[in-house]
Amino acid sequence: MMLRSIAAALLAAPILVCAQDASKDAPQPAAKQDAPKPAAKPAAKAAAKAGAKEPVAVVNGVAVPQSRMEFMMEQQRGRGAPDNQQSRTMMREELVNREVVAQEAQKSGLAKSSEVQMQMDIARQEILVGAYLRDWAKKHPVSDAEIQQEYDKARAQTGDKEYRARHILVENEDQAKAIITDLNKGAKFDELAKKSSKDAGSKDRGGDLDWNVPSAFDKQFSDAMVKLDKGKYTAAPVQTRFGYHVIQLDDVRQVRFPGIEEVKGRIQQQIQQHKVDELVRGLRAKAKVE
Repeated sequence: MMLRSIAAALLAAPILVCAQDASKDAPQPAAKQDAPKPAAKPAAKAAAKAGAKEPVAVVNGVAVPQSRMEFMMEQQRGRGAPDNQQSRTMMREELVNREVVAQEAQKSGLAKSSEVQMQMDIARQEILVGAYLRDWAKKHPVSDAEIQQEYDKARAQTGDKEYRARHILVENEDQAKAIITDLNKGAKFDELAKKSSKDAGSKDRGGDLDWNVPSAFDKQFSDAMVKLDKGKYTAAPVQTRFGYHVIQLDDVRQVRFPGIEEVKGRIQQQIQQHKVDELVRGLRAKAKVE
């Protein structure tokens, strides 16, 4: 389960502003001279009386609160969008258009539709779940010590060398022994791999597995691989959960392991995700599910 916010869905690229912008190009009726100013809308009066911030707009008597604008703008800033007057003007138009359409949807009775109510219930649940997980993560931050521990563990598992190997994977030990016999007679490893290997991902490349650290392979495979000299192949079949392998080591090189500052953010995210997963599993274990 992942930390996420339903706000992302709410902040899709504005779809209604363009309609509003198009209307601006249409001829507008001339303003009447000395026309009396319209009376303040009840919602605006109530907001002013309560000392609340001036609403973004009042649509058919319904105030669009400033807090909604600020929330939307905060989400947009998180996506790298600028917070300037032009952006706020566009966002105001979007909020007004949404309110106009939402009011029409309410009048049409769509809010009573079982499908719409189900979607609204799901959206409410997603918002609540996201808010809870974000709040929990904020109260249980990942420490520098945890990051260092995970970094040291990864570094130890990776080691300081990369290996470029190739292999031929077959079903049983006898097949693997027969391949080793052919290699001893001078057969070419890549040709035997193309002919006999059942590893579809590497057979067409002559069994080439590209550069990898030992931890990328099953332990039985990596243990046999690191013992080989360059250009040599295993004298006996190597068994893993996939079958039987004949392995040849093509090359070895030093690997540059990134410094902790380069990967700190990624490690932090991984640890936080692991903690959230554990939280959800714990809550699920305590829940009565019938």
